[in-house]
Amino acid sequence: MQVSVASRLAHTGEYYFSRKLRELAALNAAGANIINLGIGSPDLPPHPSVTAALAASAAQPHAHGYQGYQGTPALRGAMAEFYQRHYGVALDATSEVLPLLGSKEGLMHVGMTFLEAGDEVLIPNPGYPTYRAVAEICGAGVREYDLTAATGWRPDLAALAATDLSRVKLMLVNYPHMPTGTPADLPFLTQLVAFARAHQILLVHDNPYGFILNETPPLSLLAVPQAREVALELNSLSKSHNLAGWRVGMLVGRADLLSDVLRFKSNMDSGMFLGVQQAAVAALALGSDWFEALNTTYRARRELVVELLRAVGCAPAPGQTGLFVWAPVPRAFADGYALSDAVLAQARVFLTPGGIFGSNGWGYVRASLCQPEAVLREALARIKAQTALLAEPERAATPADRGS
Repeated sequence: MQVSVASRLAHTGEYYFSRKLRELAALNAAGANIINLGIGSPDLPPHPSVTAALAASAAQPHAHGYQGYQGTPALRGAMAEFYQRHYGVALDATSEVLPLLGSKEGLMHVGMTFLEAGDEVLIPNPGYPTYRAVAEICGAGVREYDLTAATGWRPDLAALAATDLSRVKLMLVNYPHMPTGTPADLPFLTQLVAFARAHQILLVHDNPYGFILNETPPLSLLAVPQAREVALELNSLSKSHNLAGWRVGMLVGRADLLSDVLRFKSNMDSGMFLGVQQAAVAALALGSDWFEALNTTYRARRELVVELLRAVGCAPAPGQTGLFVWAPVPRAFADGYALSDAVLAQARVFLTPGGIFGSNGWGYVRASLCQPEAVLREALARIKAQTALLAEPERAATPADRGS
């Protein structure tokens, strides 16, 4: 029997990394021993107190049943306290915090709650590919806003305001930005809120990278006065606490908006395992020494990744935040895909082509910091052994150079 695919998936393909990881697995099965510097899955363990909390909870006979759709009061309280301590944002733990099975889940929940055919969504180019997928699956129209090196990887809000925004219902923003590593500052976030208020657009801020290699205190969009009128914020313990596979995220903001999201979410899952919730409470209580130790490791790794990228002629910009290094490709390569393919074929090292994040990423590659220093040194040695890959750093080609 032939079963037709729902029209909502007509423009949505399989997630890039889902396909690519299969390809890399096949190469490894054939003996290639690929070093994967693509996906940002932290290789470091959680704090011992976190795994201890999970183990203690799992040993309790009452811990294995269904849990509430809004998480335990302890978890919501820990999330609210985390926001107060790190961002200076006061949240009502009973109504302004909604725990999630990861923030990626939250993106779909928000989309399915508020978007429908005829609505439009502003998404960044380059940006997280899931943003586009959410809009498409929900039947909304996609409106890209350009982020480029010339604008500091921030949107030109004045140019956007001069366009017809009458059908735009939602704008997805992400700072510190992935993939470019651009940090946020309070004046810029304030401009975003003013823009959203002026045009009656719901801002959804995806904020998982604020604690990784950030030389300034992390920021929440909700710290901006009047932001709660027009904004929701997604956050996650995946990167900041090494809990990517545990799937712990949160949506915070206005109580009535979260109540609307809960209407959808409560039909999609049956709550988070109690042991994971109690482990998350322990993680959220960790102090600044946890982040300092984490960032000491990532700084050392970043030095090696920058050296690796420079070896193939890339020139990463300084001041990047998060788990990746974003770099323009040299003129010797047509685009990021060409460089990625060459490095994979010749050195058995995988770099993410920037084009998967949008047309403004075609001339770039992204490298992850989620490998131990010994592995990064091996990747660097492999590349240096391939003289065809080596290049003197030069001015990188831009999308304009390529007519794109």
